[in-house]
Amino acid sequence: MLWFWFFAGPALALAFLSLRGERKRAAYVARRLAEPRATELPPATVIVPVKGPDEGLRENLEALAGQDYPSFELIVVAHSAADVPAGVLPAHARVVLAHAEESGTGEKVLNLRTAVHFARPHSRIFAFADSDGRVSRTWLRALAAPLADERVGVSTGYRWFAPAWAGFWSLIRSVWDAVTGGTLGPGPNAFAWGGSMAIRRETFYEIHVPDFWQDTVSDDYALSEAVRRAGLEIAFAPGAVAVSTEGTTGLAFIAWARRQLTITRVYRPRLWWTALGAHFFYCGGMAAAVIAWIRGHPAAGLVLLAQVTIGMVKGFRRAALARAELPEYRAWFDRHAWVHTAGVPLATWIWLAVLTASAWGNAIEWRGKRYRLKARVL
Repeated sequence: MLWFWFFAGPALALAFLSLRGERKRAAYVARRLAEPRATELPPATVIVPVKGPDEGLRENLEALAGQDYPSFELIVVAHSAADVPAGVLPAHARVVLAHAEESGTGEKVLNLRTAVHFARPHSRIFAFADSDGRVSRTWLRALAAPLADERVGVSTGYRWFAPAWAGFWSLIRSVWDAVTGGTLGPGPNAFAWGGSMAIRRETFYEIHVPDFWQDTVSDDYALSEAVRRAGLEIAFAPGAVAVSTEGTTGLAFIAWARRQLTITRVYRPRLWWTALGAHFFYCGGMAAAVIAWIRGHPAAGLVLLAQVTIGMVKGFRRAALARAELPEYRAWFDRHAWVHTAGVPLATWIWLAVLTASAWGNAIEWRGKRYRLKARVL
């Protein structure tokens, strides 16, 4: 049975440790959401890159333009005018066309690097959003609040998939992606997510983010690295979670997930290796327990039940916190939150499969363009 405990021991230990972390995260989220509305809100510039049509693009941009915030502007940035579909721009949005080409740097990063130069002079916060996410009216307030702490370099929300077309793979993607969001909580955090993040303008230039935005395809990992090297913290803002209502197919989901993890392996290898090691033991523990149980070891069944139950409890808690963060999507959670409990065992194996698939190759395709990733040393 030594082989059994080689897998089952670490798997159980990881499961219990992560469950303890869920309690801390729940307390943090509750505290953040209960905080009184900030009264000192510096002028801000919100920047969103656009690359062709996204489902609900017009509504997503309107949500960004309709923020409950005293002084802000919205900049929509694109590589060229052809990337901005007709009829999607809010009335007061400014459009910036980058027309930038730079070998080794992603188009999105080039667009962002151009857009910051067009921010109005008195804006003291840069906030960044993705065009395929829908945010609440208080999204910008939630991102701005943590920046009042000088120890915080960047504040971040995350994404929650609440597909309007609730097919099997669309819901499994929601479960799969929620695992990453579940790592964000009381700081310091390991990364900021580019679809919902904000940074003080002064900090942006003091820590040389434009330099980190050269020769990279990942805007958020590069900015996170600049923050980390400056000795500042990444603060999670649970009120700044963006929602994607897009559906997906199985092949599209696997391709998208592999791209995400390939980017992580190249730009944040420690995170990738940590995830691979954890899922190696998670899945190894489940497989070892099943084999041992079939061979007549009754204790193995209890170990399997404990491991699977803890994972499902974590999934339940992630959905419960997301429900609190996204009260306007209560109807969606009423119908589909159960998937975040029942779907965890399958999502765990998909994590291992996609991590393994992302171990080879540095080429990805993103928004119709192909990039070859390379790690950078600054």
